[in-house]
Amino acid sequence: MTFLGISGMQYSGQSLASSRILLAEDSNVFTSMIGTRLKELFGIEVEICRNFEELQIAYDRSSEPVTLAISNINLPGAENGEALEYLVDLSIPTIVFTGTFHEETRDKLLTKDIVDYILKDNVFAVEMLAESVCRFLTNHRHHVLIVDDSPTARALLSSRLKRYNFRVSVAENGAKALEILKKNPDIGLVVTDYNMPDIDGFELTRRIRSVRGSHELRIIGVSSSSNRLLSARFLKAGGNDFMLRPFIDEEFYCRVNQNLDTLIQIWSMQAKRQDSTVKNVA
Repeated sequence: MTFLGISGMQYSGQSLASSRILLAEDSNVFTSMIGTRLKELFGIEVEICRNFEELQIAYDRSSEPVTLAISNINLPGAENGEALEYLVDLSIPTIVFTGTFHEETRDKLLTKDIVDYILKDNVFAVEMLAESVCRFLTNHRHHVLIVDDSPTARALLSSRLKRYNFRVSVAENGAKALEILKKNPDIGLVVTDYNMPDIDGFELTRRIRSVRGSHELRIIGVSSSSNRLLSARFLKAGGNDFMLRPFIDEEFYCRVNQNLDTLIQIWSMQAKRQDSTVKNVA
């Protein structure tokens, strides 16, 4: 089974059906739409919890770990966000699906390290939720390398990516990054700072490109500098994208997804060409 998401990204649904997903939502319309869509796309049977008590019972009745929760902010019996607090306290990765949203709500949600939030404000909401679910369940297939000489910056980016279920390696300088890349050919994305003492981001990008092209690995440059020419220099050195700090979580995750989507599309086209070649030879 293959899912072509809103972004155009393709996913195999073969290994997703065993995922245990709790859906904490009291709307009959949305529980039906979400349950049907996740079953249809990925073969996943969601466990529906229409109130806080049912959510607690669903968690307690099985020793099987919860892969992911989808939760409204407010549920019957938890009108002040207690359901979300409950899930976060249990360290259950959670996607918030809500119709109540403003800037203060967003800030509070992101402090809880949720996976994502989806708004019930358009006809594509359920499709966007399905894509977010699938990304979380498949992100472990992607290996990302973070390169930054700042321990704080490395820790922040690492925590963000791990929250989204990526496999993450970190390097404190360019030399270490090249060593890690040599040992881990499965790394598909590098996020590198510009200003580093031994090998700066430009030189690191050039060295990476001397052995691995954009069809194999994507590079996102980051910097706190106000120099707008840095982005052009990164792109000319072989980078694929560039972000100025400070950046917000949604922007960062979107850029990461876009670059990995491009890789998957390239790999998919290469696989189709190889299949076509094999069939022609046969």
